[in-house]
Amino acid sequence: MNLIFVRHGQSDWNKLNKFTGWVDVGLSKRGETEAIEAGNLLSSLGFLPYVCYSSFLKRSIDTASLVLEQLFIDKSHELDRIKAWQLNERHYGALQGLDKLETAKKFGEDQVLKWRRGYKVKPPLVELGTEFDPTLDSKYKDLAEDMPLGESLEDVVFRVKGILSEIINATQDGKVLVVAHGNSIRAMIKILQNISDEEIVDINIPTGIPLAFNINDDKITRIGYLGDKDKIQKLEDEVKQQSRVKE
Repeated sequence: MNLIFVRHGQSDWNKLNKFTGWVDVGLSKRGETEAIEAGNLLSSLGFLPYVCYSSFLKRSIDTASLVLEQLFIDKSHELDRIKAWQLNERHYGALQGLDKLETAKKFGEDQVLKWRRGYKVKPPLVELGTEFDPTLDSKYKDLAEDMPLGESLEDVVFRVKGILSEIINATQDGKVLVVAHGNSIRAMIKILQNISDEEIVDINIPTGIPLAFNINDDKITRIGYLGDKDKIQKLEDEVKQQSRVKE
């Protein structure tokens, strides 16, 4: 395996079950533990990347740092770290900051499922000049691209294509670690595995679990999630249940 994806560890807003998107929240204590455990697992498998990609968001960057701390006891190992805004989470627009369960109660589970998992459906857009307007965030002020005010997964697929090509090319020179987000990873594996627009709705990415691929020339092989299968299934189910109204 020469390519590993890791969704960041549980964030403070994951814990509170809020739509997060581009809001720059940190890791929860559980999220920090998940990142350390992912690093220890990769270390036990001898996975030493020469380059690590992360998004512009703190929860991705901090997860990457914690994973790498477990991998590189020898500080002399050379490692490139690349931050790419294209790996950011899907921008959830005006939904950002809202409780997922309360939103499902208000608008219905079907509508929230479309907003969360639908391929072409955008959430309500955030208004310019309001709290979560990315054009006001200093992290993005020097970028030439227009920042989104809300995105569908289709939009995320479009924006990750270029950085994914760079990542694939990087695997020709060694092992690559990518620490990103649920929807940016969904977008990339949709491309890598040629997953249909309909099937991608049912794909859930658990926090802090390494997902392994092997890329050799034009052949892309999914190895799968690494670690305890029962734990992985539990975490996938947890993501799936986030906006389900319990009777």
